[in-house]
Amino acid sequence: MTADSAALNAATPATVATGGPDEGSSWLEHVLGWTLVVVVAMFVTQVGWM
Repeated sequence: MTADSAALNAATPATVATGGPDEGSSWLEHVLGWTLVVVVAMFVTQVGWM
């Protein structure tokens, strides 16, 4: 390891961000998600795939 890379590693915080949603998701997001699940289930049963 060179001195430059060692200095860069020491200056960089050791946090990891996944880019996912925040933990405090709103209730609207949950309602819309379940609505999408129901609509897809209705579509699948109407088409006869199940």
